[in-house]
Amino acid sequence: MDGGNFSAMTGFIFLGIVGNTEDKVTIYHGSNCLSHWPMANLGMMLLLEMDPQLHTSMYFFLGHLSFCVLCYSTAMHPKMIMDLFAKNKSIPFYGCALQFLVFCIFADSECLLLAVMAYDRYRAISSPLLYAVSMSSRVCSLLVAGVYLLATADALIHTTLAFRLCFC
Repeated sequence: MDGGNFSAMTGFIFLGIVGNTEDKVTIYHGSNCLSHWPMANLGMMLLLEMDPQLHTSMYFFLGHLSFCVLCYSTAMHPKMIMDLFAKNKSIPFYGCALQFLVFCIFADSECLLLAVMAYDRYRAISSPLLYAVSMSSRVCSLLVAGVYLLATADALIHTTLAFRLCFC
């Protein structure tokens, strides 16, 4: 790669949404409708916390899945809406990296939590009499902690490797 441009960059400039105002309003209203999705996940988390009958492993994992989807779906939405009508459509390099990291952490957590939920259902079906012992609250907490640790490690690896690339 001799003779390339290796100048330091400080941010990214968004060029994708520079069309007419009508397109921007349509995108704004569409994303505004999608902003109600996190409220449904927040409602699910509150419902799971308030009802004692729902304090089982399946609903424990479902609550964490709702939390992941809440964070995953709101990781990029505020910045996109803010830049939709702004004159300066840019994001600092480290801001973009942080936004990508948060997005990846919760996207990975969502996938891993779905695998843990499948394992939970497998344990419930394969040995129903031993299910309460094999999936105790301690085991569930350790599984969720493992999910978040693995997701964070994976997201850190992807973010570090992606933002070490030359973007110029």
